[in-house]
Amino acid sequence: MEQSNTPPQESTTQNKFTNWLKTSITARMLMVGFLVIILLIPLSYINSLIRERSYRQSDVVREINGKWGNNVLVYGPMLKIPYKTYTETKTYNETTKTYLTETKTFIKHAYIFPEKLDAEVNVNSKTLNRGNFESAVFTTKMDFSGHFIATDLSSKDIKEEDIIWKKATVIIKTSNLKGIKREMVLKLNDASYRFQTNFNSDNSNKQSNLDVLESGFINATQLSDTNDDAFSISMAFNGSEQIDIIPIGKTTTMSMDSNWADPSFVGNYLPNDETKSITKDGFKADWKVLQINRAFSQQHLNSIPNLNRFAFGTKFMVMVDEYQKSERSAKYGFLVIGLTFLIFFLIQTMSKIHIHPFQYLMIGLALTMFYTLLVSISEHSNFLKAYLVAGISVVTLITLYSKSILKSFKFSSFIGVSLSALYAFIYVIIQLENYALLVGSIGLFLILASVMFVSRKIDWHND
Repeated sequence: MEQSNTPPQESTTQNKFTNWLKTSITARMLMVGFLVIILLIPLSYINSLIRERSYRQSDVVREINGKWGNNVLVYGPMLKIPYKTYTETKTYNETTKTYLTETKTFIKHAYIFPEKLDAEVNVNSKTLNRGNFESAVFTTKMDFSGHFIATDLSSKDIKEEDIIWKKATVIIKTSNLKGIKREMVLKLNDASYRFQTNFNSDNSNKQSNLDVLESGFINATQLSDTNDDAFSISMAFNGSEQIDIIPIGKTTTMSMDSNWADPSFVGNYLPNDETKSITKDGFKADWKVLQINRAFSQQHLNSIPNLNRFAFGTKFMVMVDEYQKSERSAKYGFLVIGLTFLIFFLIQTMSKIHIHPFQYLMIGLALTMFYTLLVSISEHSNFLKAYLVAGISVVTLITLYSKSILKSFKFSSFIGVSLSALYAFIYVIIQLENYALLVGSIGLFLILASVMFVSRKIDWHND
């Protein structure tokens, strides 16, 4: 007769512990909570995968933009007027016992902003794709016009006779030299002047990361003799993501129209609400900035100030791309796993059906697979189709698996409907922008109320 080597007392203790794990509500709650924590590990890896793919997308977008043309920032046009300054040095002559005075002449520059600057901007936008990634790009035509007033530098202690009118030029700075599509010609009164790059124009381009375009010498007689120096210039760019100008006119206006339906107005100044229009076919917007609205003057000596912080314009956004949506969806992974386990736990507690921890683990892993399916499918399709395919696959898998566990069509159908409603609820939250928090809070409140209602008759003391 075979005898057991396990002492009777130890065997009894093991049986009690096993029975406690099977029958105790507290034990089941601890087990479910532990499994939820364990499943946070694969969820964290999935979030890392989504971020990695998002970084890859950013790299590809930068590459697309670099070849097509980067963001467009225009700073100008402005007058660049050279003037003479003098320094005197005295040296003592031992022979004559007198001081000799030597005068040296230096050439410096004054930069004069226009009295009025008007910009008409027309933007034709589209998306460029490379593989699974896309970027917002555009072709824009920018027409600038305005006028300078007669330049008076006496307030800067510069005498009229020291100004070198015949070597005055016009400066424009831009962030997208590569994206310029055609020659730029300045029309100043009745004369025309072409631009060329001038990287040594001043040191401020290094501070603001803008390239300098400088015209040939303009008609000095006109600048000194006329009271109103009108100008116009047309620029065309291939660019991406954003268009900005700096309001250097004493009065600056900009009108922009585009076929892009999702603009984001950026910078220090917003467009006028009365004239702004955004539709599914594009947008139109108008800005007006007065001198009193910005903290810089119309005349600057020696260098062009870095005024990038005063820029304003429009960002052409690809609204919440697929990786952003996937990342937002994955943030609800803890909620989905927790609520799904809660449903199984309540069914188990109310129906006295035993569910093994391994079965909980399989259900949890199936829930995490939703996010890998979502990311991989969305790279080759739109987010809605990817969400539907991943959701239907996971809900079907868990519903069929729960049928074999719970041995009840009623319970498995309830789980399938609950999961479908939960994924639909999360999809709605992801699509919302301004009301996501409100809808999410109301939804969670209703879920909590439902759980409290269903669990009100459970005897929690029967442990």
